Amino acid sequence: MREVLIITEPEKVKVLSEGTRLKILQLLRDRPMTVNELSDILGKDRTTIYRHIKMLENAGLVEELEVQGNERVYSRTARLYLIKADPDESVEKFRQAYLQVEAEKLVQILEKAGFKIKNREKLVKLAKEVLDEIEINSQSILKRISQADVDLTEIELFHLLNMLVFMQSCELCGKAQEARHMIEDD
Repeated sequence: MREVLIITEPEKVKVLSEGTRLKILQLLRDRPMTVNELSDILGKDRTTIYRHIKMLENAGLVEELEVQGNERVYSRTARLYLIKADPDESVEKFRQAYLQVEAEKLVQILEKAGFKIKNREKLVKLAKEVLDEIEINSQSILKRISQADVDLTEIELFHLLNMLVFMQSCELCGKAQEARHMIEDD
């Protein structure tokens, strides 16, 4: 299993944009599982789960790990997936929803850490805009890394993402100042 898999192909993002497949990947992060186990946990029939597993497998996101009796055990192909597909009409709705969820999570993290947010809705909107801008402006670099099949560790990915943000920091200065003014430290 790889540490990190960068997903830049719209076809793979489309596979991930379906809720059941996303849940399967989340469950497989904990441990490898059989179709029966996934079916029981998700409350869906085996045929449905098997169909989703095959789509994930064909996209290179899960793999058959072993066979136990007449059951196949599946696992993820990477511990972390970085989804950074080129803006594409067919995945844009999923991408925008994904960015909204992530922006909400970022603001929740700040709130849990005890920061007071002056205008929560505005900060979430700003965070989403920044994530979107960074993602779009990083596409060519991430796509090239993905196509070169560079095997990244989690810490290397963290540093790469920091470098991508740093490379765009001049363009994001105004938004950074705006965000800082909305966050109060107790």
